Amino acid sequence: MRPDEQELWSRIAKSANPMRSAKPDKGEPGKITLPGKAKPVPEKPRPEPIAPFRLGERASTALPPNDLSAPLGDRLAAQPVAMDKKAHKRMSQGRLTPEGRIDLHGMTLDTAHGALTSFILSSQAAGKRLVLVITGKGRKVESYDPIPTRTGVLRHQLPHWLSLPPLSQAVLQVSEAHRKHGGSGAFYVYLRRR
Repeated sequence: MRPDEQELWSRIAKSANPMRSAKPDKGEPGKITLPGKAKPVPEKPRPEPIAPFRLGERASTALPPNDLSAPLGDRLAAQPVAMDKKAHKRMSQGRLTPEGRIDLHGMTLDTAHGALTSFILSSQAAGKRLVLVITGKGRKVESYDPIPTRTGVLRHQLPHWLSLPPLSQAVLQVSEAHRKHGGSGAFYVYLRRR
């Protein structure tokens, strides 16, 4: 550099502030660590090799359930008891005898809904309190459809029908029947007094 350039450079260098200051290392006095250098990283232990396996050897061969909601019996049991607690206990133990029954096996949804409506309303008009509605458990068919379908369509539809008018004003309590009256394929329907 020429002398005038040298003088200009020294004035600029005095006025400049460094971006990072070099600090002495705490381990050794007088040693300066440069900002760009990293400390050596200790070597990590190598993971153990993966044991040999065959694809799908632990896979379950059972098909997943089509119904992802809680079982119908559990949902009905979780509802609050609207009837007399002693009568409810006797009903759930199968010690109350149903005064009427209807079997919806083999019916289509439209036919079953109409038959159920007329049966419940006529039972209430006759002064019956406990009736048995038999829906069946439904056929278990292996389905490979992308949209899952429930087994036992009538069984799953019954609580919904009973919660809608005109049946909602007649029904006090719905619960799954005791084993001696049909178990999970039948339901007790406890009716209100007129």
